[in-house]
Amino acid sequence: MTRIALIGTGLLGEAIGQRLLQKGIELKVWNRSLDRCQSLIQAGATPIEELRDSTKGCDAVITVLRDGPTTMDVVSQLGDLQGCCLIPMGTMGIQDSKTLASLANQQQGLYLEAPVLGSRPQALDGTLLVMAGGAPEVFAQQNALLKQLSEQPMLVGPVGSGAATKLALNQLIASLTHAFSISLRLIQHAGVPVETFMTILRSSALYAPTFDKKLDRMLQEHYNNPNFSTALLRKDLLLFLEETTTAGLNHTGLDGLATLLKQAEGTNLDDMDYCGLHNLTCSSSPQTIPIATTE
Repeated sequence: MTRIALIGTGLLGEAIGQRLLQKGIELKVWNRSLDRCQSLIQAGATPIEELRDSTKGCDAVITVLRDGPTTMDVVSQLGDLQGCCLIPMGTMGIQDSKTLASLANQQQGLYLEAPVLGSRPQALDGTLLVMAGGAPEVFAQQNALLKQLSEQPMLVGPVGSGAATKLALNQLIASLTHAFSISLRLIQHAGVPVETFMTILRSSALYAPTFDKKLDRMLQEHYNNPNFSTALLRKDLLLFLEETTTAGLNHTGLDGLATLLKQAEGTNLDDMDYCGLHNLTCSSSPQTIPIATTE
């Protein structure tokens, strides 16, 4: 039986763990807050008492942590990986992933970055989009595991390629959500019925399914029960801007969006669904906007 160590059991990590257990994979779990592991333990996972013992008897170690520095800090505590493949699925910078690959190798392990597009629902039904970066032979070795979480995992290139692809996609999440929000604000201000606008939009080349997915949340200002938070969206956009600066690209057009998202810091929007940025595009400050807390 395949045995996996899962490090990080937040919203996405917990759903990944549930999926692996459903597919008959033996699971060991760890999180800084042990209570975040309880649903997986109740479903049959074994808690990891000490990080240095995480890899014993495991085929791979999946991490689903906030960012590169956090992942490196935790991985450094694992000690000898004993030939296990380290598979980080969280979003991180390109150089962070390359540094993590070196760390894994120093700890006698293999490395395959495998960030995912999708959230809790897609993790639970195995339809995450996996964009792996690493050696082809390592990808081939881990493909059966990745197929438990994704219908068609893709190897996009060497280490760093997966991280770059994920950041590029998450930038689109931020930009599309902001663009839809501000357009929605304008048509409402002008008195255009929302459904009239949506009918035109849906029949055009401009339409993206995420618009309908988030429409009701924006109209009703229901941002609780997030699959992906405003704070994480901001973190990923800022990472994207760092990478474009390193690449010498002109990111001026995105600077305003980053500034807008920074307005959510310290407010109740930060822990809510990322489409809560809709409340940042109105005239009120985010601190004074009433936000519904039930759906």
